[in-house]
Amino acid sequence: MENKSGSNGMGLGMILFLIFLTLKLTNHIDWSWWWVFSPLLIHLLLVVIILLVYVKKLYSNEKTYNNKSYYINFFNRGK
Repeated sequence: MENKSGSNGMGLGMILFLIFLTLKLTNHIDWSWWWVFSPLLIHLLLVVIILLVYVKKLYSNEKTYNNKSYYINFFNRGK
């Protein structure tokens, strides 16, 4: 049976991280550890930004629904 539930491969961020880690541990680059881990951190940062935008959109929709004029306009549409 085939597993069709998602990707089992590594993403670009993980591949870059492994390359940077290998180069750092073999002393081919003299970068800070922050730069070595940056491909993973960038992915995490993108996820956090997307979640913040989603929560902000939910909050702004909630403020719209709490407005009295929204309900008045909603119930008077059919008249």
